[in-house]
Amino acid sequence: MTAMPTPPTPPAPPSGTAGEGDDRGRLHTSYPGAPVENRRQLMVKLCWMLLWMIYLVYPVQDLTDGHHGPAATTLGALALIAFLACYLGLIILRNAAAVRRRGTVATALAAMLGLALATTLTLGDDWLTLFAYLSVAVGAVLPVRWSLPGVGVVTALLVAVGGAVHTGGDSLPGIALSAFLGGAAMTGLQRLVATMRELREAREAVAHLAAADERLRLARDLHDLLGHSLSLITLKSELAGRFLEQERYDDARRQVADIEKVGRQSLVDVREAVGGYRRPKLAVELAAARTALTTAGVEVDATALLPEGVPGLGPEEEGALGWALREAVTNVVRHARGATRCTVGLDEQWEEDGLWAVLEVTDNGTGSGAVRAGRPQHGPGGSGLPGLRERLALAGGRLETGPGPRGRGFRLRARVPLRRTGPRSAAADTPPTGSVHS
Repeated sequence: MTAMPTPPTPPAPPSGTAGEGDDRGRLHTSYPGAPVENRRQLMVKLCWMLLWMIYLVYPVQDLTDGHHGPAATTLGALALIAFLACYLGLIILRNAAAVRRRGTVATALAAMLGLALATTLTLGDDWLTLFAYLSVAVGAVLPVRWSLPGVGVVTALLVAVGGAVHTGGDSLPGIALSAFLGGAAMTGLQRLVATMRELREAREAVAHLAAADERLRLARDLHDLLGHSLSLITLKSELAGRFLEQERYDDARRQVADIEKVGRQSLVDVREAVGGYRRPKLAVELAAARTALTTAGVEVDATALLPEGVPGLGPEEEGALGWALREAVTNVVRHARGATRCTVGLDEQWEEDGLWAVLEVTDNGTGSGAVRAGRPQHGPGGSGLPGLRERLALAGGRLETGPGPRGRGFRLRARVPLRRTGPRSAAADTPPTGSVHS
């Protein structure tokens, strides 16, 4: 009986480094614990595992030294081959559906345990190395909650069997420590693989959400852009038709020219919206609002702050207010029946949670109850005011809608936070009630 040196931990072969990319990239590298997808990955795993088979030199040497008779040597060789077949099958194919079945794993591990016990008890302590490989297999294929206790059980059996076959006192602790550390390392690798899988799934989910959010943004932009432009084109087309009936050809030509300009600008706006570069400016939106409202026969009353903007108003916040002005004007043109006046106000307001820029648009029409309640008005699938609420929420703002003063008309109020801080001003303490013609 020879004292066997302590073998290093025989780890399961890694599948390669963590890698991302297309299918071509997966032919050359994959994350640890990934299933084998092609012959090349299988050969890489086998070659790596064969490096650690060197520690089977002890049982092989025991068989070739002539210590046992022909029958024992033959049975020992067959047992070693069967043990290696179970070990390689579990490690290489542990992600395959057939191997992941609980019965298959339990049968293979039970066979390995039986072979390790039988060979060690009958052929000697040189076969204790098999317990180290069994510990690695237990840590690799059992569920995480069972793998570490399983490794502990295998290590305890190793110590018990080693004591039964009278292994030298210096080698047994080293063999037991090697088996336990190898199994524990595989348990940790299992946790790492599970974490990597969860991270990949989370990243895919984030990518899907980002794509969905981008599609929603694009749909919202196109809805607002085309809704406003097509409403204006419809109004001008009706006017051009009336002028033609009245033989006012010069006026009709001017309306057709305006339609051409609006169409060209709409094309530019759609291209910019698709590219994600368009942020409406309040001054530009006010000019477009004047054109649309004047064409519809509605007088515009705007505060003096609108062309200049509000100091401290960031581009995202100004863009949100620009969309609010555009949507409000579109609603006036489409739904405010009998409206003759539209008031547009922009001011600052101090509230408990800070300084806000407030845009208020009020008309004196008799719009439908759905508009007064803040529901979409552009067909069953419309998203005018709900989409506007989402835009303002992204900028940290909020939307308020309801009847106008004395219950007449409709009022839309959009609020976004101002980035600047400073002492309270008298202008900021007063809500936007006054307005001047511009």
